[in-house]
Amino acid sequence: MSELNKIVQKILSNKKGILAADESNGTMTKRLESINVKSSPENRLKFREILFSSDEGMKNIGGVILYDETIRQTASSGKKIPELINSFGSVPGIKVDTGAKRMVPDPTNAQRMIETITEGLDGLRERLAEYYELGARFTKWRAVININKSCPSELTINANAHALARYASLVQEAKMVPIIEPEVLMNGDHNINKCYEVTSKVLQECYRELKFHNVDLKGTILKPNMILPGDKCSDKSSSQQIAKMTIKCLKENVPSEVPGIAFLSGGQSEIEATQNLNEINKINDTNFIISFSYGRALQQGALKNWGKDQKDILNTQKIFSKRSKMNGLASTGKWLKELETE
Repeated sequence: MSELNKIVQKILSNKKGILAADESNGTMTKRLESINVKSSPENRLKFREILFSSDEGMKNIGGVILYDETIRQTASSGKKIPELINSFGSVPGIKVDTGAKRMVPDPTNAQRMIETITEGLDGLRERLAEYYELGARFTKWRAVININKSCPSELTINANAHALARYASLVQEAKMVPIIEPEVLMNGDHNINKCYEVTSKVLQECYRELKFHNVDLKGTILKPNMILPGDKCSDKSSSQQIAKMTIKCLKENVPSEVPGIAFLSGGQSEIEATQNLNEINKINDTNFIISFSYGRALQQGALKNWGKDQKDILNTQKIFSKRSKMNGLASTGKWLKELETE
């Protein structure tokens, strides 16, 4: 087993998943303002440290994705944040892209104005070396794919797949595990079949580029969207249908060498993200470890409680621990709805 594969196994094995705490300062500011808390480096760290130092909550967290600001911060205990995460047997990771930026627009097609390309390759080799020294052992790069009548274009799919592959090869050179995150957004009125079709194309192109760039797939984690209807689609799909089509898409488009898949929540509620992950694992007949890499779907309840009383650390941690435990159960198909009310 390669060193990179060992890291993957440590992150995703034994009912563990990933806490995505890599919100940019802009995104974190919106979330803190929504609970009437001023966004500052100190307050952003306070909330995140509550999660990172939760004994029960961290039991089901094998990896934590950090933002550039956070990986450089020091906890109230005096430990560096990567050291704090390591102390719970979890692996520190880091977001390394610099965001999705608008593609050069097609003047003949207004609907393609929303297409994006993720940037951040310039200077990435040097940044990776620094992040390794700071304690990171895995990384994240998110590509964003929109669906409408004219999207996504082949250009957008190809450009983002190429960038993901270049990123992944540099990350493995730096002795870290790359998370491959090609997110097909659920924004829109498209049905579940359209999501399946687009996600299949995106995954096929990503793995074509990854193989072309000699990326060792055994030392990677895939972070895809589930196969879901658009949020404005009138035809709502059941969790069973979502699970069936998601597994079918993975089996047809993801090479068997990939050891682990950690789904993003992509706008689902906390309960929806847990229930759909559970249904997927109930019928998982693949060799993939299938787990979670959630941000809001792990943090939202805890954040709301913290906003009511920033001194109520214990209950904030309890809420986070509950969501962490529920998703840990869902990663083995053993979650039950009645557990949510206990």
